[in-house]
Order: sequence, then C-alpha cells, then structure tokens
Amino acid sequence: MNILFIGDIVGRSGRRAVRLFLNKIIEEYDISLVIANGENSAGGFGITKKVADELFGYGIDCLTMGNHTWDNKDVFNFIDKERRIIRPLNYFPDNPGYGWTVIEKNSLKIAVVNLIGQVYMNNYNSPYHIFKKKISDIKNNSDIIIVDFHAEATGEKLTFAHSVDGKVAAVVGTHTHVQTSDAQILPGGTAYITDAGLTGAVNSILGMKVEKMVEKYITQLPVNYEVATGSVKLEGVLIKVDKNKALGKQIMEIKKNN
Repeated sequence: MNILFIGDIVGRSGRRAVRLFLNKIIEEYDISLVIANGENSAGGFGITKKVADELFGYGIDCLTMGNHTWDNKDVFNFIDKERRIIRPLNYFPDNPGYGWTVIEKNSLKIAVVNLIGQVYMNNYNSPYHIFKKKISDIKNNSDIIIVDFHAEATGEKLTFAHSVDGKVAAVVGTHTHVQTSDAQILPGGTAYITDAGLTGAVNSILGMKVEKMVEKYITQLPVNYEVATGSVKLEGVLIKVDKNKALGKQIMEIKKNN
C-alpha cells in the first residue's frame, strides 16, 4: 500500500498547493491513502469546517493537528463529529475531539495517530505513556498504524520513533515546516522522517511573509504574522507499507512546486 503524508499545510497558499499537485501525485505514485497535517490550514493558525471540507474535497482522507489545534474557535463546532480530523492523543482526556482514527482503504483498516512532543512545547502529557496505554486498543482495531509526531526537537521525534520501532508502520514528524533529508526504515521496520516539510508559499519563512518574520526577530516586538503568497510547493513523504507485516518497506521525500 502506498500512503502519502503531506507536510504542514499553511493557509490559502498551502491549500492551493494541494489543489494544484495532489491529484498528480496520487496518479504518479499510485497513492491509496492521503494524510496531511492541517493545524495551520486556516489563515496559518488552526482549522475551520469550511477549510477542512475544502481539503477533503481535494482528496485528503485524514487531517492531523498539533499545538495550533484550538487557535480558530470554529473547531469546537465540529471536531467531536468529524472523525477524519484528529488532535494530539496526549492532550488532556476531557479535551474535545479524538487522538486517533481508523480509515478504511483497499479492505485494510489504517489507524492514524496524532501525538505532540514535550520539548520546547507546552506542558503536554507524555506521548510515550499515552501511546503505551492506547497501543493495544489501536492494534485491535486496525491493520496498519501511522503516527504523526508533532514536535519541535528533532531528537525527541527520533527517540519516540525508536521507542515504537516495529510496532507501527511509520512515524512522520511535523511542526517545524522544514523537510528533512533523513527518511529511513528503522531496524525494526518502522518508516521514519524527522519532518515532512511545508505545504505553502515557496518564498516564505515557515509559510509566513518573510518581512513579518524578520521584523519579529529584529525588534522582538509583537507582530501579526501573515500567510505568504506567490509560487507554492507541496512537501511530504511517500510511505510504502508491507500490508502483511504492517511495517514500512520504503519512505521517500516528495516535493512539487510551481
């Protein structure tokens, strides 16, 4: 099975990149399932029902979130009803929404799990302990498991991946919006990359207007970030999964731009 994981979609530019490139990638690589991180897809911060429906309409099957999950308050109106959108599993248990879901494709049940890191992030629950607690339930309800590990520290992402190596098909890092060149199959068979990258404006800093980001770091004063425009790119990874072993066979970086 070929699975596409799209790196963080940032604003209207990111959505345009998905519209322009996704169908071509699906055809070129014979993709069966499309997962994308959508926590920045509405104006760069959070997600709305309208934006989610737009992305599903382009062919995305599941949207993961992260530290910007609650930034757009519209999310509270639908996240408990929409099982194709998941927020980090290690948020507090009484938070709205779901931390994992199952998507059925080609007679297979693919569990998509969202976790968030602790290093340089907010005071979240341990992703290790929560995943260990939930893994049996997830395995009993799925054939293949894909994890979006949304974190700042590269070492934390790789450490988590090694801790679950052989138990899941893939661990894909998100959050830093910079595609890394370390796509690999770990010793136990789990596909891994530290960060899937950015889907948004090419001439940007993390998908935002360059001048706004420069102003922020030079002045150290509050700045209203704005989503960058112009030429766009889609970054992500292609994960080839051995459905019999439920592990990764190959992982490779994907990048399309205009």
